[in-house]
Amino acid sequence: MAASTANVESITALLDNYLSKVGFEVYPLKVGWYNSLLPPTLRLAQPDDCLAVVVLSTPALFEQAFLPFMEERGCQGLSDPIDQCVKRCVSSAVSQCFPGQEVDVRYDYELLPSRKPKFLAQTAAHVSGAAFYYQQSDVKDQPWAEKMFGVCVHPRFGGWFAIRALLVFGGVTVGSEMVQPPPPDCVPSREGRIQLLEAFNYRWQDWSYRDIVRPVQIYSQKQKDYFATPPAERCALLKTWGFFSRESDQPDPTSDTESQVTGHG
Repeated sequence: MAASTANVESITALLDNYLSKVGFEVYPLKVGWYNSLLPPTLRLAQPDDCLAVVVLSTPALFEQAFLPFMEERGCQGLSDPIDQCVKRCVSSAVSQCFPGQEVDVRYDYELLPSRKPKFLAQTAAHVSGAAFYYQQSDVKDQPWAEKMFGVCVHPRFGGWFAIRALLVFGGVTVGSEMVQPPPPDCVPSREGRIQLLEAFNYRWQDWSYRDIVRPVQIYSQKQKDYFATPPAERCALLKTWGFFSRESDQPDPTSDTESQVTGHG
């Protein structure tokens, strides 16, 4: 189905109406924008004019979606509570908003058989205009000899967000009227970018890189406590919050992916 700009806005509005209530944001993009930045082995298989939508979680997700999810489910048999909460929210939105439509949903924690990620979260966020992906190559006269990993900065949340999923609408194509928006350059100076990348690579545990711009909202103290707790100990933390009253309700403590280093949290 060929889609006009109005159709794209209708699709994103449906998703936004459903997901914004539980702490998500959605941004449309064309597959070609994403593929143009990647080698063939990492590109999506869909045509360049295919519509996709990247889904971000905001600080509100924890209280609006995750804690109610835990209250209801108790995380019975779930390997990672945050990932499963996101999956339920996104899959429910897709089934409710687009019944019978062809939507390829890829989550940030999923890997292909080759062990490569199903999509590169930060690249998707950058080309959609959702967040600027600052990389080592964005710093002139680099002061480092070693490799520095890049990180996305959101114009309103700074680093207090996560890139969670990519939805590819296989039956929806868009033409040249859909113009690629530039991501907001929140950290334009060389000094600021050096500060950001060093804080992210050397001191990511202290949260400071997330405040490179003044955020409108940050993680609550309870959310910070959850993500600062080692994965193997999060079950015990959740128990102190009243979850896992039965032994069978405990998740697998060895499985966790919530780290901005890998594109999460």
